[in-house]
Amino acid sequence: MLALAPRARIAALPLAMTTIWLANTASLLLPVSNLTNLLGMRKIGLSTQEFAARMWAPQIAAIAVTMVFLWVFFWRRGERRDLRYTPPVLEPVGDRVLFGAAAAGCLLFIVLLLVGAHVAVAACAAAVVVVAAFVLRARERLTWHLIPWQLVIFVTGLFLVVPTLSGHGLSALMTWLIGTESDPYRTAAVGAGLSNLINNLPAYKAVETVIPAAEQDHLLALLAGTNVGPVITPWASLATLLWFESCRRHDVAVPMRRFLLIGAGLAVVGTAATVWALVTFG
Repeated sequence: MLALAPRARIAALPLAMTTIWLANTASLLLPVSNLTNLLGMRKIGLSTQEFAARMWAPQIAAIAVTMVFLWVFFWRRGERRDLRYTPPVLEPVGDRVLFGAAAAGCLLFIVLLLVGAHVAVAACAAAVVVVAAFVLRARERLTWHLIPWQLVIFVTGLFLVVPTLSGHGLSALMTWLIGTESDPYRTAAVGAGLSNLINNLPAYKAVETVIPAAEQDHLLALLAGTNVGPVITPWASLATLLWFESCRRHDVAVPMRRFLLIGAGLAVVGTAATVWALVTFG
């Protein structure tokens, strides 16, 4: 989107905000849509199809609220800098074989998930297709920098730190925060608040620890909070961290005060609407 903006002669900020908000709020439908979903799938105990069947209505609600906020604050006339845009001229694909291999890898990943394959099997199979194509046609593009070492270290550390802290008072604090009434709105609010305070991955893991596996709706409400809620602070989710770095590289100015205030509104309304849909249609 940021690369497209100057070529289409359209303001970059509305495109950037559309990308980052939907990267968070549109990540509820599938287990692979967000790292928090993957963290919770074993305890939640749903297959990909069952998970999607439970989360389709909350996902629609989250996207609908996000679209309203995007239109009101960034896309309606008077809010965006330009009134029209010029469709960019499409360039031919540089390497059709690599393009086809990448498309095939994505399609294979989706098909394997739909037939019930484990996400690790689906991901490895898709990666093999793409990597093999690059080995044959563009080996120089395969570098160690492509491996997300920071993410691997962060997630590994998460599984070590959170259980340790849970045994030293963290679990008691989480239990006090979410209460004993199994209120999905309260649980989602705690997940959203902690996500913006410390990041949604450790937030989800810390709260999940004190929720019994039998309380499936409670766990899904927590996912709603940690997926839809992390739209306020720059560190609330991994996607937001990567997004800010991309904006910096493309010289896109993000008004921080506006980002925080509008994000807070979206977090409150979006999380509430998502949990309502989960309780009503789940």
